[in-house]
Amino acid sequence: MHIGILGAGRMADALGTQWARAGHSLTVSGRDPAKAAALAERLGPAARAATWAEAATAGEVVLLAVRDYAVLEVLAAAGAADGTLRGRVLIDCTNPVVPGRFVLATEGGPSMAERVATAAVGSRVVKAFNLCHEDVWRMTPPVFDGTPLAVPLCGDDQDALATVRSLVEDLGCVAFEAGGLERAGLLEATAAFAIKLWFGGLDAQAMLPPLRFAQGDPV
Repeated sequence: MHIGILGAGRMADALGTQWARAGHSLTVSGRDPAKAAALAERLGPAARAATWAEAATAGEVVLLAVRDYAVLEVLAAAGAADGTLRGRVLIDCTNPVVPGRFVLATEGGPSMAERVATAAVGSRVVKAFNLCHEDVWRMTPPVFDGTPLAVPLCGDDQDALATVRSLVEDLGCVAFEAGGLERAGLLEATAAFAIKLWFGGLDAQAMLPPLRFAQGDPV
């Protein structure tokens, strides 16, 4: 499939590299055209650099990979309010986390994913890929102690979820459907909570029991 990428930073690079290897074509955009062109060159012959609006309309899937404070500005520049993303699968991997405080910048209001859905008229938003450092997405594949990394997805459109599930599987991961877009705020809050622990040198994964113990002692 053809994937448009809004952003030319590290997440765009990591995920774009994996999807290019999987045989997808890519259109990359960024605030700095030279940076976007350099990323497209690194991604190979299946990638090209373009404007925000061109990346938004290049294919059936668009990855939103910019800093949280730039999300609405970038969507506006891409013409989202005018329907450029209508009908397209829009993957939101952003984390609205306040640096140093590790709380949500969206606290008290809609999640970032819900704000994206409002700003990108007619798009089919799926929250995904927000729980890991970009270097995890560069792993081929991300497998830990023999278990493939699970990627939670939140979205309301089943076809969009199926499309993102296939892109998750391209990375060697497994997709966990975690509910509708109304639950995306919980996924964003999970990221904020875990990032604080990781910065403190604590293993966030260790705070959850194995599935067989999740509802009590299985014995």
